[in-house]
Amino acid sequence: MKHTTAILAGIAILATPALAEMPRPEGLAPLGDAPIPASNPQSDAKIELGKKLFFDPILSGNYNMPCSACHLPEAGWAIQAPISFGYPGTTHWRNSQTIVNSAYYGKLFWAGSSGSLEHQARSAARGGVAGNGEDDMMESRLAFVPEYRERFADVFGDDWPNIRHAYDAIAAYERTIVQTDTPFDTYMRGDDAALSESQVRGLELFAGKANCIQCHSGPMLSNEKYYNLGVPPYSGWEDDEIAQITFRFELYAKGSTEDMYRSTKDDPGLYFRTKETADKGKFRVPSLRYTKYTYPYMHNGMIETLEDVVEFYNVGGGENEFAANKSDLIQPLGLTEDEKADLVAFLESLSGDELLIEEPELPIMEPLPATMAAN
Repeated sequence: MKHTTAILAGIAILATPALAEMPRPEGLAPLGDAPIPASNPQSDAKIELGKKLFFDPILSGNYNMPCSACHLPEAGWAIQAPISFGYPGTTHWRNSQTIVNSAYYGKLFWAGSSGSLEHQARSAARGGVAGNGEDDMMESRLAFVPEYRERFADVFGDDWPNIRHAYDAIAAYERTIVQTDTPFDTYMRGDDAALSESQVRGLELFAGKANCIQCHSGPMLSNEKYYNLGVPPYSGWEDDEIAQITFRFELYAKGSTEDMYRSTKDDPGLYFRTKETADKGKFRVPSLRYTKYTYPYMHNGMIETLEDVVEFYNVGGGENEFAANKSDLIQPLGLTEDEKADLVAFLESLSGDELLIEEPELPIMEPLPATMAAN
């Protein structure tokens, strides 16, 4: 009996791949600590202030559009709809990206128009179809809140709340909304049991036959480059009058030619930044982290599920108005049904438990003290 047990144990050892034999492709890595810019160091007091401001509609034009309006914790810190909510009377025109792990990006927004969370917060608060606020108006509102006057003085030394410091505080808070303990991270740190057999096969496909790693690489699973995948135009532009008005507003505001303004029926993407025809329809590669909760997908939410995303790539992408710029990297993959299921299973390993929080209690406005009002 002892001899049989020893033989079985030996078989079990032989059947378990050694750590070096488990697939851990070069070009992928677990996520480390979020980078903190020297210009905006973290502190507990700053983070707490930023948390309140993230959820406070005081930083918007109509006192009703906080950051959390388009980045709901219970909706993946985004919006689980194709297009993000817009300022009342408008709609947005692109899909809301999650705040989770945004601290690691070097480029924010779908076309990379912001280079920091601080700049992104300001752009969102002031955007015509987002917060639609004015800095001086929002700054004055902050001054009418005694708690904010005290907190800005404590954190930044402000005699009067400085709106730029508000964006610094929001960015500091957003740098705490990270997830570094996904099954994928645990596996990449050496725990073979962190991924299922299906997920390990999916990882091999991700780095091999499916070649997702070509663009989704590094700890964030994004090379932050820009590609046209052939994602079809947002369907709402066919029959949603408000969406049509918003789209024309964006075309005009971002510097289209008259011919382009009158004829374009699709999102020009990176073109708005570069004005290069070759960049029409290109968007920054998003991270694949936390995607379990951030459906639907792509810059306009036109792909509903992870299964649909895999199938989209499997057939070689789609078609849009800027077909001449479609990336040569997008080719049919020839994945079997089992392989597609394994790839989806691996993608799900890039998300851990849902990050849910208790929203903060927000302070209220009060009349300015007589001494401050006189000044």
